[in-house]
Amino acid sequence: MISKENLIKRFVSYVTVDTESDPNSESTPSTEKQWNLANALVEELKRIGMSEVTIDENAYIMATLPGNVEHKVPTIGFISHFDTSPDFTGANVKPQIVENYDGGDIVLNKDQNIILSPTDFDDLLMYKGNTLITTDGTTLLGADDKAGIAEIISAMEYLVNHPEIKHGPIRVGFTPDEEIGRGAHKFDVEKFGADWAYTMDGSQVGELEYENFNAAGAVVSVKGKIVHPGYAKGKMVNSMYMATDYINSLPRMETPEHTDGRQGFFHLHHMEGTVDGTKLHYIIRDHDRKHFDARKKMMIHLADELNAQYGLERISVEIKDQYFNMREKIEPVMHIVDIAEKAMIDAGIKPLIKPIRGGTDGSQLSFMGLPCPNIFAGGHNFHGRFEYVPVESMQKAIEVIVNIVKLVGAKS
Repeated sequence: MISKENLIKRFVSYVTVDTESDPNSESTPSTEKQWNLANALVEELKRIGMSEVTIDENAYIMATLPGNVEHKVPTIGFISHFDTSPDFTGANVKPQIVENYDGGDIVLNKDQNIILSPTDFDDLLMYKGNTLITTDGTTLLGADDKAGIAEIISAMEYLVNHPEIKHGPIRVGFTPDEEIGRGAHKFDVEKFGADWAYTMDGSQVGELEYENFNAAGAVVSVKGKIVHPGYAKGKMVNSMYMATDYINSLPRMETPEHTDGRQGFFHLHHMEGTVDGTKLHYIIRDHDRKHFDARKKMMIHLADELNAQYGLERISVEIKDQYFNMREKIEPVMHIVDIAEKAMIDAGIKPLIKPIRGGTDGSQLSFMGLPCPNIFAGGHNFHGRFEYVPVESMQKAIEVIVNIVKLVGAKS
Protein backbone atom coordinates (compact mmCIF):
# COMPACT_ATOMS: atom_id res chain seq x y z
CA MET A 1 0.00 0.00 0.00
CA ILE A 2 1.25 3.51 0.78
CA SER A 3 4.45 3.92 2.79
CA LYS A 4 4.22 5.02 6.37
CA GLU A 5 6.33 8.10 5.65
CA ASN A 6 4.13 9.29 2.79
CA LEU A 7 0.95 8.66 4.78
CA ILE A 8 2.28 10.69 7.71
CA LYS A 9 3.30 13.50 5.36
CA ARG A 10 -0.15 13.58 3.74
CA PHE A 11 -2.02 13.49 7.05
CA VAL A 12 0.15 16.16 8.67
CA SER A 13 -0.36 18.43 5.65
CA TYR A 14 -4.11 18.26 6.32
CA VAL A 15 -4.21 18.68 10.10
CA THR A 16 -1.94 21.72 10.05
CA VAL A 17 -4.62 23.60 8.08
CA ASP A 18 -7.21 25.12 10.43
CA THR A 19 -10.72 24.07 9.31
CA GLU A 20 -12.74 24.57 12.49
CA SER A 21 -16.46 24.96 11.77
CA ASP A 22 -18.77 27.48 13.45
CA PRO A 23 -22.30 26.58 14.63
CA ASN A 24 -23.22 30.26 14.88
CA SER A 25 -22.56 30.92 11.21
CA GLU A 26 -25.30 30.50 8.61
CA SER A 27 -22.98 30.27 5.60
CA THR A 28 -21.76 27.06 3.95
CA PRO A 29 -19.05 26.33 4.70
CA SER A 30 -19.56 27.93 8.08
CA THR A 31 -16.01 29.31 8.13
CA GLU A 32 -14.06 30.81 5.26
CA LYS A 33 -10.90 28.98 6.29
CA GLN A 34 -12.40 25.62 5.33
CA TRP A 35 -11.88 26.64 1.71
CA ASN A 36 -8.10 26.51 2.22
CA LEU A 37 -8.02 22.76 2.66
CA ALA A 38 -10.95 22.15 0.30
CA ASN A 39 -9.18 23.80 -2.62
CA ALA A 40 -5.96 21.95 -1.82
CA LEU A 41 -7.83 18.62 -1.81
CA VAL A 42 -9.27 19.38 -5.25
CA GLU A 43 -5.78 19.89 -6.65
CA GLU A 44 -4.51 16.74 -4.94
CA LEU A 45 -7.35 14.63 -6.37
CA LYS A 46 -6.49 15.88 -9.84
CA ARG A 47 -2.80 15.26 -9.25
CA ILE A 48 -3.26 11.59 -8.30
CA GLY A 49 -5.29 10.97 -11.46
CA MET A 50 -8.94 11.16 -10.39
CA SER A 51 -11.58 12.15 -12.96
CA GLU A 52 -14.58 14.48 -12.80
CA VAL A 53 -13.10 16.41 -9.87
CA THR A 54 -15.54 19.15 -8.83
CA ILE A 55 -16.08 21.58 -5.98
CA ASP A 56 -19.34 23.49 -5.74
CA GLU A 57 -20.20 26.91 -4.30
CA ASN A 58 -20.57 25.36 -0.82
CA ALA A 59 -17.20 23.53 -0.88
CA TYR A 60 -18.61 20.04 -1.45
CA ILE A 61 -15.96 18.03 -3.29
CA MET A 62 -16.66 15.05 -5.56
CA ALA A 63 -14.42 12.96 -7.79
CA THR A 64 -14.52 9.71 -9.76
CA LEU A 65 -12.25 6.77 -10.32
CA PRO A 66 -13.75 5.17 -13.44
CA GLY A 67 -14.33 1.43 -13.46
CA ASN A 68 -11.95 -0.79 -15.38
CA VAL A 69 -14.20 -3.83 -15.95
CA GLU A 70 -16.57 -4.50 -18.81
CA HIS A 71 -19.36 -6.12 -16.79
CA LYS A 72 -21.87 -4.03 -14.84
CA VAL A 73 -20.74 -3.15 -11.33
CA PRO A 74 -22.52 -0.96 -8.74
CA THR A 75 -21.08 2.50 -8.23
CA ILE A 76 -19.88 2.84 -4.65
CA GLY A 77 -18.64 5.87 -2.72
CA PHE A 78 -16.33 6.84 0.13
CA ILE A 79 -17.00 10.02 2.11
CA SER A 80 -15.23 12.04 4.82
CA HIS A 81 -15.42 15.58 6.18
CA PHE A 82 -12.66 18.16 6.34
CA ASP A 83 -13.93 20.46 9.10
CA THR A 84 -12.90 20.02 12.73
CA SER A 85 -14.91 20.42 15.89
CA PRO A 86 -15.54 23.85 17.43
CA ASP A 87 -15.46 22.17 20.85
CA PHE A 88 -11.68 22.66 21.03
CA THR A 89 -9.32 24.76 18.96
CA GLY A 90 -7.90 23.36 15.73
CA ALA A 91 -5.68 26.36 15.02
CA ASN A 92 -1.88 25.98 14.96
CA VAL A 93 -1.93 22.20 15.25
CA LYS A 94 1.59 20.90 15.88
CA PRO A 95 1.53 17.12 15.44
CA GLN A 96 4.03 15.00 17.34
CA ILE A 97 5.26 11.66 15.99
CA VAL A 98 5.87 8.92 18.56
CA GLU A 99 7.79 6.05 16.98
CA ASN A 100 7.54 2.52 18.38
CA TYR A 101 5.24 3.49 21.27
CA ASP A 102 6.37 1.69 24.44
CA GLY A 103 3.08 1.63 26.35
CA GLY A 104 4.03 4.37 28.80
CA ASP A 105 3.08 8.00 29.35
CA ILE A 106 3.51 10.41 26.46
CA VAL A 107 4.47 13.97 27.38
CA LEU A 108 2.47 16.17 25.05
CA ASN A 109 3.51 19.46 26.57
CA LYS A 110 6.30 19.62 29.13
CA ASP A 111 5.77 23.29 29.99
CA GLN A 112 2.08 22.77 30.80
CA ASN A 113 2.53 19.25 32.21
CA ILE A 114 0.02 17.75 29.75
CA ILE A 115 0.43 13.98 29.56
CA LEU A 116 -1.32 11.36 27.44
CA SER A 117 -1.35 8.34 29.70
CA PRO A 118 -2.70 4.77 29.43
CA THR A 119 -3.79 5.24 33.04
CA ASP A 120 -6.46 7.59 31.72
CA PHE A 121 -6.81 6.15 28.20
CA ASP A 122 -6.24 2.40 28.29
CA ASP A 123 -6.87 2.09 24.53
CA LEU A 124 -3.28 3.26 24.13
CA LEU A 125 -2.07 -0.16 25.25
CA MET A 126 -3.51 -1.72 22.08
CA TYR A 127 -0.93 0.21 20.08
CA LYS A 128 2.37 -0.74 21.69
CA GLY A 129 5.00 -0.84 18.97
CA ASN A 130 2.96 1.41 16.66
CA THR A 131 3.77 4.88 15.40
CA LEU A 132 1.38 7.36 17.03
CA ILE A 133 0.57 10.88 15.90
CA THR A 134 -0.49 13.08 18.82
CA THR A 135 -1.12 16.74 19.56
CA ASP A 136 1.23 19.05 21.45
CA GLY A 137 -1.43 19.30 24.18
CA THR A 138 -2.78 22.72 23.21
CA THR A 139 -5.08 21.82 20.28
CA LEU A 140 -7.08 18.93 18.94
CA LEU A 141 -5.41 16.85 16.23
CA GLY A 142 -8.04 16.67 13.51
CA ALA A 143 -7.93 12.92 12.87
CA ASP A 144 -11.70 13.39 12.95
CA ASP A 145 -11.92 13.31 10.04
CA LYS A 146 -8.74 14.20 8.21
CA ALA A 147 -7.55 10.65 8.84
CA GLY A 148 -10.52 9.51 6.76
CA ILE A 149 -9.60 11.90 3.95
CA ALA A 150 -5.96 10.74 3.98
CA GLU A 151 -7.12 7.13 3.82
CA ILE A 152 -9.55 7.66 0.95
CA ILE A 153 -7.09 9.66 -1.16
CA SER A 154 -4.30 7.18 -0.44
CA ALA A 155 -6.53 4.25 -1.43
CA MET A 156 -7.55 5.99 -4.65
CA GLU A 157 -3.91 6.77 -5.47
CA TYR A 158 -3.04 3.10 -4.93
CA LEU A 159 -5.84 1.98 -7.24
CA VAL A 160 -4.83 4.49 -9.93
CA ASN A 161 -1.27 3.14 -9.77
CA HIS A 162 -2.42 -0.50 -9.82
CA PRO A 163 -4.81 -0.88 -12.75
CA GLU A 164 -4.48 -4.66 -12.49
CA ILE A 165 -6.94 -4.42 -9.57
CA LYS A 166 -10.33 -4.75 -11.22
CA HIS A 167 -13.13 -2.55 -9.92
CA GLY A 168 -16.28 -0.70 -10.84
CA PRO A 169 -16.77 3.07 -10.74
CA ILE A 170 -15.85 4.70 -7.43
CA ARG A 171 -17.04 8.08 -6.22
CA VAL A 172 -15.29 10.15 -3.56
CA GLY A 173 -16.93 12.93 -1.55
CA PHE A 174 -15.52 15.39 1.00
CA THR A 175 -17.83 17.67 2.98
CA PRO A 176 -17.67 20.77 5.18
CA ASP A 177 -19.47 21.36 8.49
CA GLU A 178 -20.08 17.77 9.60
CA GLU A 179 -19.03 18.66 13.14
CA ILE A 180 -21.92 21.11 13.48
CA GLY A 181 -24.47 18.67 12.07
CA ARG A 182 -24.73 20.24 8.61
CA GLY A 183 -22.28 18.16 6.59
CA ALA A 184 -24.94 16.45 4.48
CA HIS A 185 -27.41 19.32 4.24
CA LYS A 186 -26.28 20.45 0.79
CA PHE A 187 -24.79 17.18 -0.43
CA ASP A 188 -26.16 16.42 -3.90
CA VAL A 189 -26.94 12.69 -3.70
CA GLU A 190 -28.18 12.56 -7.29
CA LYS A 191 -25.00 14.18 -8.59
CA PHE A 192 -22.87 11.84 -6.48
CA GLY A 193 -24.56 8.96 -8.27
CA ALA A 194 -23.48 6.07 -6.05
CA ASP A 195 -25.62 3.04 -5.24
CA TRP A 196 -24.27 3.18 -1.70
CA ALA A 197 -21.30 4.65 0.15
CA TYR A 198 -19.21 4.38 3.31
CA THR A 199 -18.15 7.19 5.59
CA MET A 200 -14.60 6.73 6.87
CA ASP A 201 -15.30 8.46 10.16
CA GLY A 202 -15.08 5.90 12.95
CA SER A 203 -12.49 5.40 15.66
CA GLN A 204 -10.84 2.12 16.68
CA VAL A 205 -9.63 -0.40 14.12
CA GLY A 206 -12.47 -2.76 13.22
CA GLU A 207 -15.36 -0.42 13.95
CA LEU A 208 -18.24 -0.96 11.52
CA GLU A 209 -21.41 0.89 12.35
CA TYR A 210 -24.86 1.13 10.83
CA GLU A 211 -26.73 2.37 13.90
CA ASN A 212 -26.42 5.86 15.34
CA PHE A 213 -28.19 8.17 17.75
CA ASN A 214 -31.35 10.00 16.92
CA ALA A 215 -30.25 13.56 17.63
CA ALA A 216 -31.72 16.94 18.47
CA GLY A 217 -30.49 20.24 19.85
CA ALA A 218 -32.40 22.17 22.48
CA VAL A 219 -32.14 25.73 23.77
CA VAL A 220 -33.79 26.44 27.12
CA SER A 221 -34.42 30.16 27.62
CA VAL A 222 -35.10 31.49 31.11
CA LYS A 223 -36.39 35.01 31.70
CA GLY A 224 -35.59 36.80 34.94
CA LYS A 225 -36.09 40.33 36.21
CA ILE A 226 -33.24 42.61 37.21
CA VAL A 227 -33.57 45.35 39.82
CA HIS A 228 -31.07 46.99 42.14
CA PRO A 229 -29.97 44.29 44.63
CA GLY A 230 -30.35 46.69 47.54
CA TYR A 231 -34.06 47.02 46.84
CA ALA A 232 -34.71 43.60 45.33
CA LYS A 233 -36.92 41.94 47.95
CA GLY A 234 -40.10 40.71 46.32
CA LYS A 235 -39.08 42.18 42.98
CA MET A 236 -35.94 40.52 41.59
CA VAL A 237 -36.28 37.23 39.72
CA ASN A 238 -32.89 35.57 39.21
CA SER A 239 -32.97 33.56 35.99
CA MET A 240 -29.85 31.61 36.94
CA TYR A 241 -31.56 30.08 39.98
CA MET A 242 -34.50 29.01 37.84
CA ALA A 243 -32.11 27.58 35.28
CA THR A 244 -30.44 25.60 38.08
CA ASP A 245 -33.85 24.20 39.03
CA TYR A 246 -34.35 23.10 35.43
CA ILE A 247 -30.90 21.48 35.20
CA ASN A 248 -31.37 19.60 38.47
CA SER A 249 -34.83 18.35 37.47
CA LEU A 250 -33.50 16.35 34.51
CA PRO A 251 -32.26 12.80 35.27
CA ARG A 252 -28.73 13.30 36.56
CA MET A 253 -27.53 9.83 35.59
CA GLU A 254 -28.76 10.21 32.01
CA THR A 255 -25.79 12.29 30.93
CA PRO A 256 -22.81 11.34 28.69
CA GLU A 257 -20.51 10.60 31.60
CA HIS A 258 -22.93 8.01 33.01
CA THR A 259 -24.10 6.22 29.84
CA ASP A 260 -22.76 3.91 27.15
CA GLY A 261 -23.87 1.47 24.45
CA ARG A 262 -27.39 2.24 23.30
CA GLN A 263 -28.22 4.36 26.34
CA GLY A 264 -29.39 7.88 25.51
CA PHE A 265 -28.70 11.11 27.36
CA PHE A 266 -29.30 14.81 27.90
CA HIS A 267 -26.08 16.79 27.53
CA LEU A 268 -25.77 20.37 28.77
CA HIS A 269 -22.79 21.52 26.73
CA HIS A 270 -22.97 25.31 27.04
CA MET A 271 -24.69 27.93 29.17
CA GLU A 272 -24.63 31.69 29.60
CA GLY A 273 -26.61 33.76 32.03
CA THR A 274 -27.28 36.91 33.98
CA VAL A 275 -29.96 37.71 36.51
CA ASP A 276 -32.15 38.95 33.68
CA GLY A 277 -31.78 35.98 31.34
CA THR A 278 -30.11 32.58 30.99
CA LYS A 279 -29.77 30.17 28.09
CA LEU A 280 -29.00 26.46 28.44
CA HIS A 281 -27.79 24.61 25.34
CA TYR A 282 -28.47 20.87 25.28
CA ILE A 283 -28.09 18.02 22.87
CA ILE A 284 -30.55 15.14 23.15
CA ARG A 285 -29.52 11.65 22.04
CA ASP A 286 -31.14 8.19 21.96
CA HIS A 287 -30.88 5.17 19.66
CA ASP A 288 -34.53 4.24 20.23
CA ARG A 289 -36.92 6.55 18.36
CA LYS A 290 -39.68 6.27 20.97
CA HIS A 291 -37.27 7.03 23.80
CA PHE A 292 -35.87 9.92 21.76
CA ASP A 293 -39.32 11.44 21.32
CA ALA A 294 -39.99 10.92 25.03
CA ARG A 295 -36.82 12.83 25.94
CA LYS A 296 -37.92 15.81 23.87
CA LYS A 297 -41.36 15.76 25.48
CA MET A 298 -39.77 15.55 28.94
CA MET A 299 -37.80 18.75 28.38
CA ILE A 300 -40.92 20.63 27.30
CA HIS A 301 -43.03 19.14 30.12
CA LEU A 302 -40.42 20.11 32.70
CA ALA A 303 -40.56 23.74 31.54
CA ASP A 304 -44.37 23.67 31.83
CA GLU A 305 -44.17 22.25 35.36
CA LEU A 306 -41.69 24.86 36.55
CA ASN A 307 -43.69 27.68 34.94
CA ALA A 308 -46.74 26.44 36.83
CA GLN A 309 -44.76 26.56 40.08
CA TYR A 310 -43.52 30.08 39.39
CA GLY A 311 -46.97 31.20 38.25
CA LEU A 312 -45.40 32.88 35.21
CA GLU A 313 -44.12 31.83 31.78
CA ARG A 314 -40.46 32.14 32.66
CA ILE A 315 -39.00 29.12 30.81
CA SER A 316 -39.32 28.22 27.15
CA VAL A 317 -37.76 25.36 25.18
CA GLU A 318 -36.90 25.29 21.46
CA ILE A 319 -35.96 21.87 20.04
CA LYS A 320 -34.65 21.13 16.55
CA ASP A 321 -34.10 17.61 15.20
CA GLN A 322 -30.61 17.08 13.74
CA TYR A 323 -30.50 13.52 12.38
CA PHE A 324 -32.02 10.08 12.87
CA ASN A 325 -30.86 6.49 13.33
CA MET A 326 -29.73 5.17 9.94
CA ARG A 327 -30.46 1.56 10.94
CA GLU A 328 -33.92 1.59 9.36
CA LYS A 329 -32.37 2.60 6.02
CA ILE A 330 -29.43 0.18 6.15
CA GLU A 331 -31.22 -3.02 7.22
CA PRO A 332 -32.99 -3.43 3.83
CA VAL A 333 -29.56 -3.42 2.12
CA MET A 334 -27.48 -5.29 4.70
CA HIS A 335 -25.26 -6.76 1.98
CA ILE A 336 -23.34 -3.46 2.00
CA VAL A 337 -22.44 -4.08 5.66
CA ASP A 338 -21.57 -7.69 4.89
CA ILE A 339 -19.14 -6.52 2.18
CA ALA A 340 -17.37 -4.18 4.61
CA GLU A 341 -17.22 -6.93 7.22
CA LYS A 342 -15.63 -9.34 4.72
CA ALA A 343 -13.17 -6.63 3.65
CA MET A 344 -12.01 -6.28 7.25
CA ILE A 345 -11.67 -10.03 7.75
CA ASP A 346 -9.61 -10.23 4.56
CA ALA A 347 -7.34 -7.54 6.05
CA GLY A 348 -6.86 -9.59 9.22
CA ILE A 349 -9.14 -7.34 11.25
CA LYS A 350 -11.81 -8.51 13.68
CA PRO A 351 -14.94 -6.46 12.86
CA LEU A 352 -16.46 -4.55 15.77
CA ILE A 353 -20.08 -4.03 14.77
CA LYS A 354 -21.66 -1.67 17.26
CA PRO A 355 -23.86 1.43 17.44
CA ILE A 356 -22.30 4.86 17.04
CA ARG A 357 -22.62 7.05 20.10
CA GLY A 358 -22.81 10.04 17.81
CA GLY A 359 -23.56 10.64 14.16
CA THR A 360 -21.86 10.99 10.81
CA ASP A 361 -22.73 12.48 7.45
CA GLY A 362 -23.91 8.96 6.67
CA SER A 363 -26.75 9.31 9.16
CA GLN A 364 -28.38 12.01 7.08
CA LEU A 365 -27.25 10.69 3.72
CA SER A 366 -28.96 7.37 4.41
CA PHE A 367 -32.27 9.21 4.79
CA MET A 368 -31.50 11.19 1.63
CA GLY A 369 -31.36 8.00 -0.44
CA LEU A 370 -27.66 7.08 -0.11
CA PRO A 371 -27.25 4.15 2.33
CA CYS A 372 -24.02 4.89 4.13
CA PRO A 373 -22.56 2.74 6.96
CA ASN A 374 -19.54 4.01 8.88
CA ILE A 375 -16.05 2.47 8.95
CA PHE A 376 -13.14 3.16 11.31
CA ALA A 377 -10.61 5.86 10.49
CA GLY A 378 -8.33 4.91 13.39
CA GLY A 379 -8.26 7.94 15.70
CA HIS A 380 -9.05 8.15 19.42
CA ASN A 381 -10.11 10.85 21.90
CA PHE A 382 -11.62 13.10 19.25
CA HIS A 383 -12.36 16.79 19.86
CA GLY A 384 -9.70 17.45 22.45
CA ARG A 385 -6.06 17.79 23.39
CA PHE A 386 -5.60 14.04 23.96
CA GLU A 387 -6.54 13.04 20.41
CA TYR A 388 -4.17 10.63 18.68
CA VAL A 389 -4.08 8.23 15.73
CA PRO A 390 -1.84 5.20 15.11
CA VAL A 391 -0.40 5.29 11.60
CA GLU A 392 -0.80 1.52 11.32
CA SER A 393 -4.54 1.92 11.92
CA MET A 394 -4.72 4.35 9.01
CA GLN A 395 -2.86 1.85 6.84
CA LYS A 396 -5.40 -0.82 7.78
CA ALA A 397 -8.25 1.53 6.82
CA ILE A 398 -6.67 2.01 3.39
CA GLU A 399 -6.46 -1.75 2.99
CA VAL A 400 -10.15 -2.11 3.90
CA ILE A 401 -11.15 0.47 1.26
CA VAL A 402 -9.18 -1.39 -1.41
CA ASN A 403 -10.68 -4.72 -0.28
CA ILE A 404 -14.22 -3.33 -0.52
CA VAL A 405 -13.49 -2.16 -4.04
CA LYS A 406 -12.18 -5.60 -4.98
CA LEU A 407 -15.15 -7.40 -3.45
CA VAL A 408 -17.73 -5.22 -5.19
CA GLY A 409 -15.91 -5.56 -8.50
CA ALA A 410 -15.72 -9.34 -8.17
CA LYS A 411 -19.27 -9.68 -6.90
CA SER A 412 -21.00 -8.55 -10.07
